[in-house]
Amino acid sequence: MYGVMAKRRRVGNLLGLHVLATLYERPMHPYEIAAEMRGRGKEQDVKIQWGSLYTVVQNLEKHGLVEAAHTAREGRRPERTVYQITDAGREETVDWLREIVAAPEREYPRLRSGLSVLGILPPDEAAYLLRKRLDVLVHQIAAEEASLAASAEKVPRLFIIEAEYGLALLRAEADWLRGLVAEIESGELSGMQMWRQYHEEHQ
Repeated sequence: MYGVMAKRRRVGNLLGLHVLATLYERPMHPYEIAAEMRGRGKEQDVKIQWGSLYTVVQNLEKHGLVEAAHTAREGRRPERTVYQITDAGREETVDWLREIVAAPEREYPRLRSGLSVLGILPPDEAAYLLRKRLDVLVHQIAAEEASLAASAEKVPRLFIIEAEYGLALLRAEADWLRGLVAEIESGELSGMQMWRQYHEEHQ
């Protein structure tokens, strides 16, 4: 499945997809886009920073995916440009979303990189640090479960499935880490003798 190649997008930043998806509903100015995304908890899925969001909006406009609809003024505030999605932008949004949902793409999580060279740390320290991570995950899972339960009472499940997915990943990581730490601490992990011997010889 990893052989499926992602298309080269005119604007490849995932924040661009969220901006397009937000404008899919109605025209908005950039501050309103950011407020709408934050109000829906999208900062859990993508970083929402004003500078980068404004740059993304400019890039989307440059490539004809959004366009200025009109300017609006609220009170004494400066005029703000209201943007709307173009037909090309709608096509790009749907195509991009289809690709993301259907085609797995290899990602490079920090933990995976760390685990690939875990042997540099002594086994006892590695187990201790992994337990620390596990403790953080346990609290994070509890918080996510509470948040998800509260949201489920207010909105249809369709609008919180990304939070369910995130929670499933956290639970899977925690379960896997418990097993790994137990194997390290019990000495059952294949290669433990070589690992300990290496650090005894290099103290």
